Amino acid sequence: MAAPQSDVVRRVAKPASGLLLLIVGIGAGWLLAAWRAAPRDDSAEAGFARDMATHHAQAVDMSFVVRDKSMDEELRTLASDIIVTQSTQRGIFMGWLQQWGLPQASARPRMAWMPGHAHATSSNGDVLMHGMATDAELRRLRDASGVAAEILFLQLMIRHHEGGIIMARALLELTDRRELIQMATSVEDGQRAEIAHMRMMLVARRAQALPSLLE
Repeated sequence: MAAPQSDVVRRVAKPASGLLLLIVGIGAGWLLAAWRAAPRDDSAEAGFARDMATHHAQAVDMSFVVRDKSMDEELRTLASDIIVTQSTQRGIFMGWLQQWGLPQASARPRMAWMPGHAHATSSNGDVLMHGMATDAELRRLRDASGVAAEILFLQLMIRHHEGGIIMARALLELTDRRELIQMATSVEDGQRAEIAHMRMMLVARRAQALPSLLE
């Protein structure tokens, strides 16, 4: 049964208002950061901005896939929220790199900024970041339909969000820049809330999450 329109509007409005506050806070951080030296190309800040932009891009792609497949309004609303929030944050990451006078791509290996990262690789040789779906999993998602597609999306996105939290926590240990601290904290808080929501949606479909990366 579709959620009442007022409930759907409330769910959309809450993430949107939180995102607006984040953008305002990040904007203030940019003004303060203008007085500080820009991070170096090999810094944790630059590495996080580049890698989290890639991480978010995959989440957006997966969300478009399930939004177009599913007829469930609650799931479609969640997917739309992820698309809007993570696309906006990705734009902020790219804006930081431009502000710092750094290229959006680097010859440095992915995740080199994060101590202790296990450099797993995909089938095409790219380094996988925490929680990223593999090429085979993405093909399964595109080929799936109905409730099976919804369950697979929720399982993959929960793990994806957990990976984003791991990356955000790592950055908090490595930076003292206000704008990045605000962003990393927002990423962790927002994705934790969505993980809880997605776990409930899996229970409603009599399915379980994949083994947690946070345990």
